[in-house]
Amino acid sequence: MSLGLLAFFAALPLISAGLLLVGFRMPAKKAMPIVYVITSLVAIFVWDVSFNRVLASSIQGLLITIAVLWIIFGAILLLNTLKHSGAIAVIRKGFNNVSPDRRIQVIIIAWLFGSFIEGASGFGTPAAIAAPLMVAIGFPAMAAVMIGMMIQSTPVSFGAVGTPILIGVNKGLDSEGIGKTLLDMGSNWDTYLQAITSEVAIVHATVGTLIPLFMIVMMTRFFGKNRSWTEGLSILPFAIFGGISFTIPYALTGVFLGAEFPSIIGALVGMPIVVLAAKSGFLIPKNTWDFAPREEWPVHWVSQFEIKMDAMNEKIDMSLTKAWIPYVLVAAILVLTRVSDTAKAFTKSIVIPFKDILGEGLGYSIVPLYLPGGILAFVVLITFFLHKMTMKEMSASIGESSKVMLGAGFVLVFTIPLVRILINSGVNGADLASMPVVMADWVAATVGDIYPLFAPMVGALGAFIAGSNTVSNMMLSQFQFGVAGALGLSTAFMVALQAVGAAAGNMIAIHNVVAASATVGLLGQEGETLRRTIIPTIYYCLLAGIIGLIGMYTLGLTDPLMKTM
Repeated sequence: MSLGLLAFFAALPLISAGLLLVGFRMPAKKAMPIVYVITSLVAIFVWDVSFNRVLASSIQGLLITIAVLWIIFGAILLLNTLKHSGAIAVIRKGFNNVSPDRRIQVIIIAWLFGSFIEGASGFGTPAAIAAPLMVAIGFPAMAAVMIGMMIQSTPVSFGAVGTPILIGVNKGLDSEGIGKTLLDMGSNWDTYLQAITSEVAIVHATVGTLIPLFMIVMMTRFFGKNRSWTEGLSILPFAIFGGISFTIPYALTGVFLGAEFPSIIGALVGMPIVVLAAKSGFLIPKNTWDFAPREEWPVHWVSQFEIKMDAMNEKIDMSLTKAWIPYVLVAAILVLTRVSDTAKAFTKSIVIPFKDILGEGLGYSIVPLYLPGGILAFVVLITFFLHKMTMKEMSASIGESSKVMLGAGFVLVFTIPLVRILINSGVNGADLASMPVVMADWVAATVGDIYPLFAPMVGALGAFIAGSNTVSNMMLSQFQFGVAGALGLSTAFMVALQAVGAAAGNMIAIHNVVAASATVGLLGQEGETLRRTIIPTIYYCLLAGIIGLIGMYTLGLTDPLMKTM
């Protein structure tokens, strides 16, 4: 069988996902079980992978799914707890008092607060919080959704305390095989993963610094009374200041601390700096920009229901500091458990290991306290007492969070196992490389040396199809790794470009747009939002790709594995 035909079969699961989700607009809960079956059939009948190995890979995928769902549940539970305790309403008021200029509000609420929520929670929660928040203080619902989608770019690779890297890339690559090769060369897997993390942070910081400006100019152009780019560009100095206030600490954190913290710490450092600058008038234009009066807005801009941000749950005695304490605790405990040997040992003391599944040499260990889900759940318990919540409020929070987790769980139960089948298909009776590697060989032979320009676009396509940076990384990291190996380029940097592109692809992920629209009561306008968010997505992928070419060929970035290729 020719390389081209093998590559077609290897790509068939991805092609099928694209056709079902995009072409036929099939919901993921129906599409992904079908894609799982297609993946299994290709593995068994084309790659000659044993049924036992397909089953073992599926079980390994289910174990990873449990870990991911634990993180999702903790993240959503904290969000809902703060909603029912009244903290979100208090936080909203604090933002509204900083500046009446909508351009400044976008930088503080969407860019900084949204990035913090992405870092702490991930999984689409920034739009779910920031979009209703913006509508509640006077933004058109359609503008709020567009801006809410644009949040899901720079901070996403380190969202949900690093899940897209620590699970997406970590479990998307053949960490056992690569790790053994690295050990033979005097290196190790942790060092290699940190190299990827550092490069992701640096590329994102370079490209993402202009995202606040994109948010503002698109708001003034598409939703301003004068439909003006210039009214947005007039705040360029403050927008750049807002950008670097986040991206500089973000990049430094990614390089020196790891994948859990960049978005959280970038926002925690940037937010007070930008708020103080706004209050003091630093780099602020003399004119204050606002939307046209509400009665002049087109009907399709407006929410179909009145957004009342938890007014019934707002507690008179809750200060802004008290409302923010849970998020500060999450950041502090996460940092402590990652840098303190004592805290790390305690949280890793409970391990649920699964080794040599069905005799196939595959395994996975769940560490419930060390995973962010355990830390988030602990902070929820503290919040219950700190915010003096009732059992009824806590029960409502748990109930709502469980529904979200179950909804996400059904899709992930099929998505993650199919990714593990793809990755583990290298052990087969047909003496073929794994499916991602075969795809990589074909792409390398077809596109050639210019491929780094396209690597972020491939990652974005994966996120567009799957609606998730984490899943895109799981599906495509090994593919990108293989392309780099075939071309003799830095594998770590190529995987980093994948992760950056996958983050940018969240801006055009269809069901993310649908979910964000639903939070503000704006239905039926998803296509209009996508036509706008494609603009920053193209910018992001193209600039990241150019950086990729410069890094590979001008700077000559390398990693230890290049010596074995």
